[in-house]
Amino acid sequence: MSLLRRFSPQVQLFTKRSFKSLKFPGESLNEITSPSLIHGIHVFHCPDVVGIVAKLAECIASRGGNILSADVFVPEKKNVFYSRSEFVFDPAKWTRIQMDEDFLKLSKMFDAMRSVVRVPSLDPKYKIAVLASNQDHCLVDLLHVWQDGKLPVQITAIISNHDRGPNTHVMRFLERHRIPYHFLPTTIEDKREEEILNLVRDTDFLVLARYMQVLSGNFLSSYGKDIINIHHGLLPSFKGGNPSKQAFDYGVKLIGATTHFVTEELDTGPIIEQMVERVSHRDNLRSFIRKSEDLEKQCLAKAIKSYCELRVLPYERNKTVVF
Repeated sequence: MSLLRRFSPQVQLFTKRSFKSLKFPGESLNEITSPSLIHGIHVFHCPDVVGIVAKLAECIASRGGNILSADVFVPEKKNVFYSRSEFVFDPAKWTRIQMDEDFLKLSKMFDAMRSVVRVPSLDPKYKIAVLASNQDHCLVDLLHVWQDGKLPVQITAIISNHDRGPNTHVMRFLERHRIPYHFLPTTIEDKREEEILNLVRDTDFLVLARYMQVLSGNFLSSYGKDIINIHHGLLPSFKGGNPSKQAFDYGVKLIGATTHFVTEELDTGPIIEQMVERVSHRDNLRSFIRKSEDLEKQCLAKAIKSYCELRVLPYERNKTVVF
């Protein structure tokens, strides 16, 4: 399933509801919903016409569901409609199969380009593989965030062109959680892409956690699903080896990180998330690098979480809508 390429057709709305159904800061879903109700998410992208919000609201309300939050984006002079809705429902009254059928009818009614519904407590977690090179900071952070239950994914494999010893922190972690590690050394002539494809065919998307190899157009088309990449925010000014030292020596005052979808054009895919932080003359090279790596870790984790929560939608040729 690819956000940039395809979704199987399967809302967003403003509807009248009781005051006690509104969610206020600090409240959990358990405080405002019955224990029998579970949480669903729906996103919609279609040509803009009158009545979409009303029909989406009616679809959920007619099955006894209740909308908790809704976001709508209608770009000026573009004639397109985007929405994301979170709602609760009773699975005894609205089965998962019926839910798909109901949203599919709406998709056909409005000739939707994208209509996706997800029920996190019922649907399988996204299967991902993580590709990394010798830098550990993004990989290690990702593994610990996953271990803490903050990423709704199943990590099927770690693939690297760097050999990690058996007593390293990463390898002990992977062994403890029974996550396979595949060491595939690369050369200029052989990027081992065929072997990587064989390892990731059953995944829903890939994550490049500072994987310092360029994936070919053939690989991207053969895989056919989304790939999320993280890189420092010093591009395009400081290219090549040791960009952090280049930027430090240049005296930059602002550093950042960018998470984006991978395309054939290097580091120019649609942006999912960006973060920045100020640095100053008081920073030495070590603190400068630490701040940069911290941004990369946070930026990557947030982008993956947003993707899994259906917050990221393609917009125009090279942009995203992030609800």
